Amino acid sequence: MTIGIMQPYFLPYLGYFQLMNAVDEFVIYDNIEFSKKGWINRNRILVNGTDSFITIPLKKDSDYLDVRDRYVSDIWSREKKRVLNRIIEAYRKAPHFECVYPVVEQTIICEECNLFKFVLNSLDIVKKYLEIRTPFLVSSTIPIDHALRAENKVISICKARKANTYLNPIGGMQLYQKDDFKKEGIDLRFLKTKDMSYKQFNNEFVPSLSIVDVMMFNSREETKEYINSSYTLA
Repeated sequence: MTIGIMQPYFLPYLGYFQLMNAVDEFVIYDNIEFSKKGWINRNRILVNGTDSFITIPLKKDSDYLDVRDRYVSDIWSREKKRVLNRIIEAYRKAPHFECVYPVVEQTIICEECNLFKFVLNSLDIVKKYLEIRTPFLVSSTIPIDHALRAENKVISICKARKANTYLNPIGGMQLYQKDDFKKEGIDLRFLKTKDMSYKQFNNEFVPSLSIVDVMMFNSREETKEYINSSYTLA
């Protein structure tokens, strides 16, 4: 069995869904420290030919809390309308706006205040639209020693789920060594999204934006084809 493990990202890039689709089980960390510089509560869309952030504002709290212990700001109830309006203005002339916008709107109007649950819900909505059938598992529900860190935690999760292959994004080559996993009976592999481009109005292509951008400019079948085949494994 092949397993993938990722942080919960807000409307993430294509490679996140490629990984999700390529594994048998997809574990999402809830008991991992929130990172301000990561992609847990923000992502990038195309605005007037350039990349621009959309962000979920959070309540002020300790920088050392886990994702599951962070909450969206009270202003989010008003701010979400501004985010939706930005998406409408950015993509209303995109070829697949009419069928994709309701999906995006559903992710953002969610009333959940817990950050992890909010992002998990958004991932599930997009997963269903893209017809990805891989089940989600929440990391804290897996019976391991959750004090473990980094590679040791990943290996422990793999063993608990009886996975013999761990698939990680290509960036993990700097973090994990195949020999370390092999000693534990686990085949470590890396997924690399192929260089690709598609028409974004008449602008120069801006890569690695949110899945929202991919879906707005490509049909569901075209997006699924990118997810199924536009990557290599190492």
